[in-house]
Amino acid sequence: MLEENELDSTCGISDEELTERFKASIEIDKKICEIKGLPIAKYDEENKCAYLEYPDGRRVYVK
Repeated sequence: MLEENELDSTCGISDEELTERFKASIEIDKKICEIKGLPIAKYDEENKCAYLEYPDGRRVYVK
Protein backbone atom coordinates (compact mmCIF):
# COMPACT_ATOMS: atom_id res chain seq x y z
CA MET A 1 0.00 0.00 0.00
CA LEU A 2 1.33 3.43 -0.97
CA GLU A 3 1.36 6.07 1.69
CA GLU A 4 0.64 9.64 0.70
CA ASN A 5 1.90 12.68 2.50
CA GLU A 6 0.11 16.02 2.57
CA LEU A 7 2.09 17.36 -0.40
CA ASP A 8 1.19 14.37 -2.60
CA SER A 9 -2.48 14.67 -1.78
CA THR A 10 -2.59 18.39 -2.57
CA CYS A 11 -0.51 18.36 -5.77
CA GLY A 12 -1.49 14.96 -7.11
CA ILE A 13 2.02 14.18 -8.33
CA SER A 14 3.45 10.76 -7.55
CA ASP A 15 7.08 10.22 -6.62
CA GLU A 16 7.64 8.44 -9.93
CA GLU A 17 6.22 11.35 -11.93
CA LEU A 18 8.31 13.83 -9.95
CA THR A 19 11.45 11.77 -10.62
CA GLU A 20 10.70 11.66 -14.36
CA ARG A 21 10.13 15.42 -14.43
CA PHE A 22 13.41 15.99 -12.59
CA LYS A 23 15.32 13.81 -15.08
CA ALA A 24 13.73 15.67 -17.99
CA SER A 25 14.69 19.02 -16.47
CA ILE A 26 18.33 17.90 -16.24
CA GLU A 27 18.33 16.91 -19.93
CA ILE A 28 16.82 20.27 -20.87
CA ASP A 29 19.48 22.08 -18.83
CA LYS A 30 22.24 20.10 -20.58
CA LYS A 31 20.86 21.11 -23.99
CA ILE A 32 20.67 24.76 -22.93
CA CYS A 33 24.32 24.63 -21.81
CA GLU A 34 25.34 23.07 -25.13
CA ILE A 35 23.53 25.78 -27.10
CA LYS A 36 25.09 28.55 -24.99
CA GLY A 37 28.54 26.98 -25.27
CA LEU A 38 28.84 26.37 -21.54
CA PRO A 39 30.64 23.40 -19.99
CA ILE A 40 28.66 20.46 -18.63
CA ALA A 41 29.64 18.74 -15.38
CA LYS A 42 30.11 14.99 -15.78
CA TYR A 43 31.71 12.09 -13.91
CA ASP A 44 34.37 9.73 -15.26
CA GLU A 45 33.65 6.27 -13.83
CA GLU A 46 36.98 4.88 -15.00
CA ASN A 47 39.08 7.56 -13.27
CA LYS A 48 36.58 8.12 -10.43
CA CYS A 49 36.77 11.87 -10.97
CA ALA A 50 34.41 14.72 -11.88
CA TYR A 51 35.17 16.92 -14.87
CA LEU A 52 33.78 19.73 -17.00
CA GLU A 53 33.23 18.92 -20.66
CA TYR A 54 33.34 21.91 -23.02
CA PRO A 55 31.50 22.05 -26.35
CA ASP A 56 34.80 21.57 -28.22
CA GLY A 57 35.24 18.20 -26.45
CA ARG A 58 37.92 19.41 -24.06
CA ARG A 59 37.77 17.95 -20.54
CA VAL A 60 38.96 19.74 -17.41
CA TYR A 61 39.20 17.36 -14.45
CA VAL A 62 38.37 18.58 -10.95
CA LYS A 63 41.03 17.67 -8.40
